[in-house]
Amino acid sequence: MPAAEDKHARRKQRPDQHPERRSAHPGQPPEQRFRDSVGRKAARKQRARASEDRSVFFWLGMFGMVGWAVAIPTLAGVALGLWLDRTWPAAQASWTLTFLLLGVALGVLNAWFWVRRESGGD
Repeated sequence: MPAAEDKHARRKQRPDQHPERRSAHPGQPPEQRFRDSVGRKAARKQRARASEDRSVFFWLGMFGMVGWAVAIPTLAGVALGLWLDRTWPAAQASWTLTFLLLGVALGVLNAWFWVRRESGGD
């Protein structure tokens, strides 16, 4: 099956591969390439966090992310509460209201976590 081996060899040497996937130093062991890659990504992340020049689009994105971080757990709580109200109706309490409040609380905690993380309060 030399043809199959040639096919795999050609696939590995395709020039149109993504440049970050190709090793800058093909003679290096994989562990060293991995360390170099992680180091470059960490340095890029530190430079991005050090840059205080955040545009209005960053803050609009943050606003949208906070909205979704609260909305998704809230809607999930309402859906679970409605299902529980249909399955096991409670005479004294509403499952929907209970899980609505739990969903909102979870969403607010989630949003607080993300805003704190993005504002550098780690």
